Amino acid sequence: MSDHVYKVIELVGSSTQSSDDAIEKAIAKASKSLHNLDWFEVLETRGHIVDNKVGHYQVKVKIGFRLD
Repeated sequence: MSDHVYKVIELVGSSTQSSDDAIEKAIAKASKSLHNLDWFEVLETRGHIVDNKVGHYQVKVKIGFRLD
């Protein structure tokens, strides 16, 4: 097994569909400017209520990526 060094960032993804979709959107956005994405961890889940229904989901994720 090789030794790796990782950098960790926190992002908040948002979606009107689901918390899973919010996670996917955060990872997709991060992958546009970062490479070697390896893992994520869900830190918080929250949302916005509109007319007594879920308006959108917000998920804070920690994303780890290997440094070159």
